[in-house]
Amino acid sequence: MAYEAVIGLEVHAQLKTQSKIFCQCSTAFGAPPNTHTCPLCLGMPGTLPVLNKKVVEYAMRMAIATHCTITKENRFARKNYFYPDLPKGYQISQYELPIAEHGFIDIELPDNPKKRIGLTRIHMEEDAGKLIHHPLLPISQVDYNRTGVPLIEIVSEPDMRTPQEASAYLKKLHALVRYTDTCDGNMEEGSFRCDANVSIRPIGETTLGTRAELKNMNSFKNVEKAIQYEIERQIALVEQGKKVVQETRLFDVNKGKTYSMRGKEEAHDYRYFPDPDLIPLVIDDHWIETVKNELPELPDARKTRLMTDYQLSEYDASVLTSEKETADYFETCLTHINQPKLVANWVMSNLMGLIHSENLTIDQSPVSAEQLAQLLRLVHEDVISGKIAKTVFEEMAQSGKAPELIIKERGLVQVSDKNELLPLIQKIIEEHPKEKESYLSGKTKLMGFFVGQVMKATSGKANPKMVNELLKKQLS
Repeated sequence: MAYEAVIGLEVHAQLKTQSKIFCQCSTAFGAPPNTHTCPLCLGMPGTLPVLNKKVVEYAMRMAIATHCTITKENRFARKNYFYPDLPKGYQISQYELPIAEHGFIDIELPDNPKKRIGLTRIHMEEDAGKLIHHPLLPISQVDYNRTGVPLIEIVSEPDMRTPQEASAYLKKLHALVRYTDTCDGNMEEGSFRCDANVSIRPIGETTLGTRAELKNMNSFKNVEKAIQYEIERQIALVEQGKKVVQETRLFDVNKGKTYSMRGKEEAHDYRYFPDPDLIPLVIDDHWIETVKNELPELPDARKTRLMTDYQLSEYDASVLTSEKETADYFETCLTHINQPKLVANWVMSNLMGLIHSENLTIDQSPVSAEQLAQLLRLVHEDVISGKIAKTVFEEMAQSGKAPELIIKERGLVQVSDKNELLPLIQKIIEEHPKEKESYLSGKTKLMGFFVGQVMKATSGKANPKMVNELLKKQLS
């Protein structure tokens, strides 16, 4: 029997506020344990939460960016559970009246048309603390610095059918939180993390199967691998006549497997009820419009503009707008040299190759957008060839020197003088009579051989365009 997967994602994004959601403690990452805490974070009796207005505005940004309807009157609820990472014994979240509902995100895969993934809801809540387990002793400690850091949880509809669709959705959502500047998107630090609900059913069925929840995955690759393994695990169980158990599972990165963590809770297990310390949050049209007007250009709109303004292909525009910093770098380059396709090719190949090999972000690139533009202007003006430019680019990344200085120091200026190249080309043709004869008899691919000989003789400095033109004349 053939099966299909049914996948829904719950994404937690830490918001980029300077203080926590209900108190004034810092949200900065990496501080010594329990130094960003106060009586409210620690659940002391007699403390009262005060809502951070910036949290609401950031949640509204994402609601607008994902085409959600903002709930004009929403409120907070207490989600009860007894783990040591929340000393109050409950988490302040939203349940029946979240801040936003019924949105969507459009995803694209290389060989598939655009697909729309529905969003069930976006709600605000506080993060929990961090449990630190001793590697040798049966001891666990708790760092409460993260307790109360503001989150939005973005819950999708179960509209995804493959691990690749889930990954594409997660990448699109990641780009949106970065573009809207609501979350730094740092998956290693846990500020952008994902739970996946996965079930299977026979193709053609409409009833949902029993789902397993995969918790706290923090990389696109791991999300794909975990979901793929879980699909295969559930199919194997069903084909053996066994039942899939509703549970929460964790993904072991080293083994590439999921394993059971605990039975999956339902909403009634958390005993949600309205938080009596927080009044309903009322949002009016003026506030929504203000937040909407402050939104920057979003990925889909920017992609369309790059295709229209710079005549880029859909693929190029998609790659360049996948991260805001990449699109910013590209457009900064264009303020110095108006050659969109040339700049796009270099950003997507040479620059991306450099930052990936060095494990950097584009903001940490050793070659600035202005420096790359200087180099590409020299290529465009035929001062150096594209091949030489790659050598210069590598040295720019290592030394930080300007391209003009590197070219001058190493004598890399392109040879474009016809009177200098013609005698050399004639000599090379004379030295290879058999290749000349074969070329004239129809083996035109030998043009590449002659070009290579000229480039070799000039240490790669000859202008390739001029070399091709001169060779064609001399071989005709």
